[in-house]
Amino acid sequence: MTDNAQMLAEQRRALILDEVRRRGGVRVNELTRQLNVSDMTIRRDLDALARVGAVEKVHGGAVPAGPARTHEPGFAAKSALELSAKEQIARAAARLVSPGAAIALSGGTTTYALARELTGIERLTVVTNSVPVSEVFEQAHRAGGPAATVVLTGGVRTPSDALVGPVADRAIRSLRFDLLFLGTHGVSPEAGLTTPNLAEAETNRTLVASARRTVLVADHTKWGTVGLSTFAELSEVDTWVTDAGLPSEAVETARELIDEVVLA
Repeated sequence: MTDNAQMLAEQRRALILDEVRRRGGVRVNELTRQLNVSDMTIRRDLDALARVGAVEKVHGGAVPAGPARTHEPGFAAKSALELSAKEQIARAAARLVSPGAAIALSGGTTTYALARELTGIERLTVVTNSVPVSEVFEQAHRAGGPAATVVLTGGVRTPSDALVGPVADRAIRSLRFDLLFLGTHGVSPEAGLTTPNLAEAETNRTLVASARRTVLVADHTKWGTVGLSTFAELSEVDTWVTDAGLPSEAVETARELIDEVVLA
């Protein structure tokens, strides 16, 4: 390989890495069109970037590599992050809920913020695998608010205070609900919705399968983060309620894959 060819390869890989970081993932077929090279060339570039730990290859493309893949912060630690964005998302998502609805809320700090917005709605049935979410409704009722029917799934408790595992999965499979409000560790066009916790991934898949409509509630910082396990493709999400901090390029990409993207 000549020095000029080597330089071209390095420049191309730098462009690819920038795209991965900016968009949260890339597809081989998109890169071939964008860079006007063959599939084989792009795959070699991705192999080279993967060898140095810059990206992780996934089916059809690549996503960012990083420690977020297996690290699961605790509920308290996550609660302190992006508070304003989570509150805005929660208020916007709450407008999707009508009195008498049967809904589900997954574990997570954004769904916890949403639960606090829902306590004034009459005759709700709430399925959740989140201990903090169930406590929000109980405390609101004790304070004189409407009584929601809360179904807590049971299961094994994760660091993020979600209940997961076979007990939770069996309970969820026996139920059907109108709306699922789903939190996530990461959002990527390539890897979809991901979490570092394998058991939580399976429980989240079960929640998605039991819902007529899935609403993702996740702030802009989740874009480009990829956890160990994928539990849903973006095409399985009906609505994504996020905040205005999501970059315009990410909004465009998300709208190609999700029916509705709401910026709170």
